Amino acid sequence: MSASRGRPGASAVGAALPAEDAAPRIARDSFEPAYAQLAGILRARIVRGEFQAGDRLPTETELVATYGLSPMTVRRAIKVLLDERAVSTVPGRGTFVEAATIQAAAFDLGSFHALLADPATNIRVLETRVVSASGRPAAMLGVAPGTPVTMIRRLLLRGEEPRLYHRQWRIADPGHPDVDAELGVAGLRDLFEGRVGVGPKRGRLRLYASALRGEEARRLGSELGHPAFVLEHLFFGFDDRPLSWGLFVSRGEDLHFETTVGFAPAPGAG
Repeated sequence: MSASRGRPGASAVGAALPAEDAAPRIARDSFEPAYAQLAGILRARIVRGEFQAGDRLPTETELVATYGLSPMTVRRAIKVLLDERAVSTVPGRGTFVEAATIQAAAFDLGSFHALLADPATNIRVLETRVVSASGRPAAMLGVAPGTPVTMIRRLLLRGEEPRLYHRQWRIADPGHPDVDAELGVAGLRDLFEGRVGVGPKRGRLRLYASALRGEEARRLGSELGHPAFVLEHLFFGFDDRPLSWGLFVSRGEDLHFETTVGFAPAPGAG
């Protein structure tokens, strides 16, 4: 039997291992690695409530004996659950199920990526020119006012409907003045999906609520003050210096963000 960590509200005794003849089997002929199968089995037991927050998982020795796996394979399975923040380890005591917490939630940009991936999405380049950096663009790019930078304004449309208004400033590179490859949907997709050999070393994104201003409202076919989302991006090169900074602006209803806290049942699970 597995003992709880003794947290408030945790069950006094954790769930026992299923009897050997009732334990799900590791499919030796599956394309899915054995450690991933074991992680899935333990994950499913957490979803079903057999293991609850604070419960200790079976020991490595118990898992080895029950599923006929090597200690290394069991450790890799536990590592998967650790990376998912489903469990945590206490040296000398064991591995314990973590409670679902809001601080562990990570929101993705699913609707943003869906727009970039949609074959119906196209880009209308409104302006691209070299300007003298000033104000916030100069500060974000870490250059002195008056430094030449490339400024781009574009509109992302799904069909004929405007969905995102984008303003971007990037360090002007005399050795590579042509930015045409970055102006299309494919260029943006490469930038945000981190494709090998494409794009910056790293980036920083910030999402915040706002209200549409003059140019934004006009380009997006909406009224002044309409609720909006702003996705701010700052990308860095391999020398860790800023490469480009910009803002995607959308109507508030055109982007949405969601995540799951804890484990959701697998599709079709009873």
